[in-house]
Amino acid sequence: MSGCDVLNVPACGSTRRSRSGAAVQGWRLASRVAFFALFVLAPALDIFRLDLVAGHFVVLGHDWRLGLDGLSSGAISPAQAVARVVLRAFVPIAAVVGLLGWASWRFGRVYCGWLCPHFSVVETINGLWRRAWRRPGFWERAALPHRRADGRALASGWWWRAATVVAVVGFAFLWAVTLLTYLLPPAEVWGNLVALTPTRNQALFIGVATAVLAGEFAFARHLFCRFGCALGVFQSFVWIANRNAMVVGFDRARARACADCFKACEHACPMRLKPRAVKRLTFACTQCARCIEACDTVQAVASGGPSLLEWVRAEAARAETTPFGGPERAADRRRRGG
Repeated sequence: MSGCDVLNVPACGSTRRSRSGAAVQGWRLASRVAFFALFVLAPALDIFRLDLVAGHFVVLGHDWRLGLDGLSSGAISPAQAVARVVLRAFVPIAAVVGLLGWASWRFGRVYCGWLCPHFSVVETINGLWRRAWRRPGFWERAALPHRRADGRALASGWWWRAATVVAVVGFAFLWAVTLLTYLLPPAEVWGNLVALTPTRNQALFIGVATAVLAGEFAFARHLFCRFGCALGVFQSFVWIANRNAMVVGFDRARARACADCFKACEHACPMRLKPRAVKRLTFACTQCARCIEACDTVQAVASGGPSLLEWVRAEAARAETTPFGGPERAADRRRRGG
């Protein structure tokens, strides 16, 4: 099974075929909601957490120790200790890194766009912020067109500003509490919160973490995703090294169809990228396909034609890595002396 089959991408290959962007967004929403719920509930369900009280990890309901207690007493030999460290620490870490690396090599930052709980918050706040202040973020001076890709006006009003503030603080608080449950017994953390009797250290951690996260969600969420997240940058570097990897391709043969568009694809991008640019300029692309959905909607309304943006790979993907849009565009520029 090909990588594109895994992501249900019939357009992958050397040709581009129309498909429903709304269907992809439906699958994305389901995967993001499920993973966000897993992120919040994993400690409480003992799926994964580091118990600082007990001094070991908990994985799938079982204590996960390196098993080195017998080394000092001579119960196990140094060779056995090394073997346990390799099998219980390095092998699981290498397996996770290898799986992430393989997915990034084939598809790019799919973890970010399809699973990451932080990116889910980014998209949610982006949508609220645009309705509240007609901008996707605090640092962007230019207001975006206050309409959807299909031309309908976006709802707005003072209540959207209130909703944005509530979302920023609410997500920050939820994240702070969740992170604490990865370190301390969840029953104790949540029990103390419900009873309004958190310990001094718990209250300090939750308060500071909420303030820091609220500031990041409000003012630096895009910057963190693009430059501050080591996991995201790792995926980008692996993806950019593979010229055959899945990428959002632009059908330049039909570029005239963009003439009457209000850059809906750029306005839809949660990472504030320009989807029609070559691959090296979309280094932080999360393969969320929001740009594809926006273009699909615009073209359907304007002409009934298919989207100009599609996921492509192999030969078509290699063309997206070449400046000016591929060999044919570069040759044309040379003929004109450009």
